[in-house]
Amino acid sequence: MIKKQKRIILYFLLLFFAFLLMLVLIPRTYDTPVFKARPGTRFLQLPTGSEIGYFLIPAKGDKKPFPVIFLQGGPGGPIYDRNIELLSSLANIGYDVYLYDQVGCGSSCRLEHIQEYTVERHRRVLEEIIKITGAEKVILIGQSWGAMLATAFIAEHPDRVEKVIFTGPGPILPWNTKLETIQPPDSLSLKQPVFTNRQGRKKIYNLRAKFVEAMAKAFNWKLATDREMDAFSTLLNHEMGKSTLCNPNDPAVIHMIESGSGYYSMVKTVQSFEISADIRSKLQGCPVPALIMRGQCDGIKWGYVSEYLQLFINSKLVIIPDAGHSIGSEQPELYQRNIEKFLTKE
Repeated sequence: MIKKQKRIILYFLLLFFAFLLMLVLIPRTYDTPVFKARPGTRFLQLPTGSEIGYFLIPAKGDKKPFPVIFLQGGPGGPIYDRNIELLSSLANIGYDVYLYDQVGCGSSCRLEHIQEYTVERHRRVLEEIIKITGAEKVILIGQSWGAMLATAFIAEHPDRVEKVIFTGPGPILPWNTKLETIQPPDSLSLKQPVFTNRQGRKKIYNLRAKFVEAMAKAFNWKLATDREMDAFSTLLNHEMGKSTLCNPNDPAVIHMIESGSGYYSMVKTVQSFEISADIRSKLQGCPVPALIMRGQCDGIKWGYVSEYLQLFINSKLVIIPDAGHSIGSEQPELYQRNIEKFLTKE
């Protein structure tokens, strides 16, 4: 009788572990659009052999000497149609505007060895993008992670940047969590967003995705294909996008799902934050004129923004009311107006 009970328990355990293996190992599909490179996409072949897809909005009228390069958030965030729509206003006043899919997302190549997705790799790609403009200096617009990437470039090449705009800037690397204790001045009237990234992750993540992430971080294994995990990342970013809004229940600011997110680029680049060189000494007293725009409901801790104000001595802070981390989604006119004013001011 006891042996029979043990056999039954063993069978149930085997069935349970078989079920877990099925959840972990069987590929999944996600209801997301199939990514297609937008018409007009150009491609840059890098010395490393990688291919980067980029898009140029050509200047109209009298062309300004310094082109604008937009750095998307993420990591692993591609160019979105709304980025092109927002930044077209700069082309209308004479700026060439370059947008590109950072390595590992959108129309750019996926790396076979995922440990190569690092902050330094992204910085080197940006250097190559700047070369194709043929300009002596450029203007950088960095959104969230894009702001972090901009600081990594400026730390090495401040002479190549005419002006920089940081929108919803993420922490300067390496991450200094002590800055989270710094409280914003009451006069700024900042608010907490309704949703958080954690809520989005909890809703979308499944057992297989968690296992794939663990293997990628621990062993640099690509257990699932880029196609599968990029679709997962697209869905995840769409859900976490609610945390970037001040009024996420307003249907007017909810975007349709746009594909192209790069999962492994996101996971491994974020992991590389921990080993990134400290660039603060190189940025201290940086004279590059900087506009720092932050939404009133941005969830990034104020202390991280205050460090930008400390390091960039020619900086200006603008708080955008009724906007979250993605300022252009809720306040496109204020986004455009402040950038244009900053760029055209001598």
